[in-house]
Amino acid sequence: MATGILGIADLAAATNTTVYTVPADTFAVITVNVTNRNAASRDVRVAISATTTPTGAEWIEFDTELLGNGSLERGGIVLDATKNVVVYSNSTDVNAVIYGIETATS
Repeated sequence: MATGILGIADLAAATNTTVYTVPADTFAVITVNVTNRNAASRDVRVAISATTTPTGAEWIEFDTELLGNGSLERGGIVLDATKNVVVYSNSTDVNAVIYGIETATS
């Protein structure tokens, strides 16, 4: 089972990006970090989703303003097998890093 950085992505503008998917027969405890590398503010979204296209109910952050050169961190997130972490930014110069630990369920 993996530990440390589980997923990383430089986000494209206005695009849902699946940064991490929990392997089958596994659960994960993760932290999501989203960083704005630009001096201008960005709006970001983070979802824990059953698919790569989140429904309205799956967003845990939605159009949250990320100040210039700022970051957003959400920790202690427990994910079931096959769940996806999907991140979105309204513009470029934003990246997402998922780190944590995976544990077998059987």
